Amino acid sequence: MRGRLVANNPVRDHHDAKCIFRNNVGSLCDNSGLYKIDFEIDHMRLISFSVTNFRSITEAHKVPIGDSTVLIGKNNEGKSNLLRALSIAMKALTAHAGDDAQSHYEASDGQRYFWRRDFPISLQTRTSSTESIFRLEFSLDENEIAEFKQEIKSNLNGSLPIEIRFGKASQPKIHVPKRGPGGTALSSKSAKIARYIAAHIQFNYIPAVRTEAEALSVVQEMLSVELSQLEKNEEYLTALQKISDLQQPILDGVSESIKSSLKQFLPNIQSVSVLIPPSARRMALRSQCRVEIDDGSRTLLEYKGDGVKSLAALGLLKDKRKAVGASVIAIEEPESHLHPGAMHSLRDVIEQLAKDNQVVITTHCPLFVDRASVSRNILIDGSSAKTARDISTIRKLLGIRASDNLVNASHVLVVEGDEDVVALTSILSNLSPVIAKSIRQHHLVIEPIGGAGNLSYKLTLLANALCVAHVLLDNDEAGKKAYDKADAEGAIRLADTTFVNCRGMSSSELEDCFDQAAYKTEVLHEFGVNLDDTAFRGNKKWSDRAKDCFERQGKPWSSKVEAQLKAVVAKTIAKKPEVALNQHKRNSIDALVVAIENKLGIQEDLAE
Repeated sequence: MRGRLVANNPVRDHHDAKCIFRNNVGSLCDNSGLYKIDFEIDHMRLISFSVTNFRSITEAHKVPIGDSTVLIGKNNEGKSNLLRALSIAMKALTAHAGDDAQSHYEASDGQRYFWRRDFPISLQTRTSSTESIFRLEFSLDENEIAEFKQEIKSNLNGSLPIEIRFGKASQPKIHVPKRGPGGTALSSKSAKIARYIAAHIQFNYIPAVRTEAEALSVVQEMLSVELSQLEKNEEYLTALQKISDLQQPILDGVSESIKSSLKQFLPNIQSVSVLIPPSARRMALRSQCRVEIDDGSRTLLEYKGDGVKSLAALGLLKDKRKAVGASVIAIEEPESHLHPGAMHSLRDVIEQLAKDNQVVITTHCPLFVDRASVSRNILIDGSSAKTARDISTIRKLLGIRASDNLVNASHVLVVEGDEDVVALTSILSNLSPVIAKSIRQHHLVIEPIGGAGNLSYKLTLLANALCVAHVLLDNDEAGKKAYDKADAEGAIRLADTTFVNCRGMSSSELEDCFDQAAYKTEVLHEFGVNLDDTAFRGNKKWSDRAKDCFERQGKPWSSKVEAQLKAVVAKTIAKKPEVALNQHKRNSIDALVVAIENKLGIQEDLAE
């Protein structure tokens, strides 16, 4: 991860922010000190985005942008308009650089600004203040600050805002609204600075694909960008010149033919020239790609379903070359047109994208909410954008009703049975103050699934309730089958799973981690069975050894007896957690503590 997000609260006014950079670490905070993002900067990043007077958005928003940002809101609240505004602003800035930038910008009709469409209709009768205003704020690392000084001849403290104004005129006005020392000098170099920023940006926007044309344009644009890299290759440029040389005699002949025909009616014509501009030739060679997909039947992409088209675009993004500078990917409603199984896979793709890019998405789907880092979710409600403070506000906005046990919970440890809940609540609290506090405050809940076979269903319910889940499974046949089933359905990740693996045992369960001395007296008292029997030794899993021991001592054994025995052991262990664990077989419990603390640690940092 390129930056650590410490906290994230909206700045009240888009002039409040200031940046301080030391040793490649950036800190953005408002004058009250309430808004704070700490980033370990390793290249240019977009750190905030503001919008004024665009479609349904009339008030300025300062939306913090991290590695991953999720815009959440009800229909018609403006989240799609925010993403579209970001797309228009980034495309306008990108188009500001390059020889054929203007033609590229004019060709991108889907991401152009149209005043009649995009300026709020209710304000179009105004005689003043008739511009839509977008502000992008970037942070630069130390190398880029030095490069900026060399190219622009101005000093920078690491923060660089760019303001883009769109009015009735077709061209945007781009300038640097920098305050403080050097602000005037920077503003006078706006065009040069904008070109510098544009040259360091790579931006991709994937709409919630509604039409075939939109789907194909997304894929086509990304293919074009990739192919454009050839235009820096000398061999390729030589080939282009050869094509130009071969075409020229034909163009000359057509020109002369047209001149000859027109000369009869317009005697004053001196010459006619039919031209293919170099930029048009370059664009033609990288804009006519076709994508064919063979899934048993070789078919053009345009004839596939909308979900396949969306996934194709994301697949291109996932494996694209790494950008030099800022790489921002905006995805509108990634869940559109996908079945539940594909959504899980797509979520993993988006998480991979966020490792090398800044990803901004809009969604109604709980699966795409960032449950691990709540403050990365931006709530769009009543024409305002604010950072989520806790999981309950997100649930409320999405209309999610969590069970009574999960109302305040952000994290859930999923275990197999009720007796596991009893024992682990006490043991984990004893081993970790962080876990103890989270359990006490009901931020972490330990939930049973009533048998490993229910795992997939349980995880789906928890995902819909916006809970971060970690799973503890017995390392036996039932536990392994449950994991494999959930994995096949995309409901679980290996990183979110801990198996009870005891050293020297091929099959083991939670009770194998307990020290026999801690509970054998209670078992003798309740069941009349002495666990010091040799039948209770060996490398079988705990319940199999208990069965052998009970039967050898003339006691009946059944699933009911097993459940009663485990309940007695769990209650006994819970009373003395400090001596509960077998020092030679506790490794899985220690690993579980680390895994849960790591998950809770993110939330702890965000709450500071």
